[in-house]
Order: sequence, then C-alpha cells, then structure tokens
Amino acid sequence: MPVSFLENIEELEGFLGYQFKDKRLLTQALTHKSYYHENPGECSDYNERLEFLGDSVLGLVIVEDLFFKDNHLTEADMSKMKSYLVKESVLFDIATKLSLGKYLKLGRGEESTGGRHKRSVLSDATEAVFGAIFIDSDYETTKKVILRLFNEKIADVVDKKEWHDFKSELQEKCQGMFGVLPEYRIVKQEGEEHRKIFTAEVYVKGDVYGSGIGKSKKDAQMAAAKKAMEKLGNE
Repeated sequence: MPVSFLENIEELEGFLGYQFKDKRLLTQALTHKSYYHENPGECSDYNERLEFLGDSVLGLVIVEDLFFKDNHLTEADMSKMKSYLVKESVLFDIATKLSLGKYLKLGRGEESTGGRHKRSVLSDATEAVFGAIFIDSDYETTKKVILRLFNEKIADVVDKKEWHDFKSELQEKCQGMFGVLPEYRIVKQEGEEHRKIFTAEVYVKGDVYGSGIGKSKKDAQMAAAKKAMEKLGNE
C-alpha cells in the first residue's frame, strides 16, 4: 500500500476519532467497485458489503439513541426521524465534514465524472466506513463514533422537528381549506454541479405562499411548504 495512502488513512482516522487495528478494512470501505474492477490484482474486495452492514448498524444506533433520548416520541415519530437521519443528503453532509471524497479509491471512469463529489458515492462510502469500524471493534465503539458525528443533526431533528413532512401536511391543509393542491416551482439553482443550492416556491390558487432553499429540490420544496404552513397558520 503506498505511503501516501497510509498517511491519508491516518488523517481520516483522526477525523473519525478511531484508529483501525486492521487498516485493510478501512481501505476496503474506501474502495469503489469501479477501482476494484479496473485493478483486480491490487485489492481483494470493494465497499458494497460493508455499506450494507454499516447501513444496518447506523439505523440501530439512531433508533436506540432516539428511543432513550425522549420517552414521549411515538413509534411513528421515531420512524420518521430515523428515515430523515439516514437519508442520502444527511450522509453526504457527514461525508463532507470528514472530507471523505479525497480518500476514496475510484476507477478512472468514476473519477472523470466527478465521483469524489457524488452524493450517492459519498453516502455509500460513509456507511461502509461505519461497517468497517463495527467489524474492527464492536457495537459500542461504533456507536460512539456515529453519535459524535450525528449528535448535532439528531439534536436538530428532536428539537426543531426537521424531520416533519410539511409537504404532506400542506397538501391536506390546502385540500381542506381551498379544495386544491399546492403547486411547487424550482425558481433558482446555483452552485457547482455537485454542490447545487435550489430555491423553490409553493403556490396555492396562483399565489405564492412560501419559498425555501435546500441542497436538493425536495429539501427546497419541504422548506417552502414549511413557510406556507406558517402563513396558513397566521391567516
């Protein structure tokens, strides 16, 4: 293994707050299948199996933390919160915080199409890293790493209810009050291809009832729906 890659691994371990006993596990977690297929003699496996494992470990850690954090949370509340916290955009934010993209081993094709910045590639690699930590240590150790990385996001979800499905609530509200469905329009998109920021507006009977921004069209629409609900609540 090249010295430069080992140095990179040590840097990433510092960001994670965890040192691997078996560095090969972290290397596997950072290896995309495109690299594996282009360099079959160099690595024994790629990260999809670890990603599958990490996804399950992450889900359990999140649910366990929510369960003991607030005994007033219902099963439905925890289910929605968990779905929000393990979604691709949140994992992408965690990967960005770790600068995970620069440590990945990608094939030439994936590299040339911006794989180091792709949400799907980075979110999958994040879960693979969690899976690798679990294999290298144990559940409690993995939980500590995950909760340290997700602590702020979990707090936002519980305290600010960021998981709330404002689009569904607005749809029901509009049907009940006006007999129509809200209409969403993406009115602006800015930034580089892998870091776009979207602005959405929601219309009810032709009038703008809210606008919002987000890292995806769906997030922007959700933010706009939240604003619309606040306006309807004041009318």
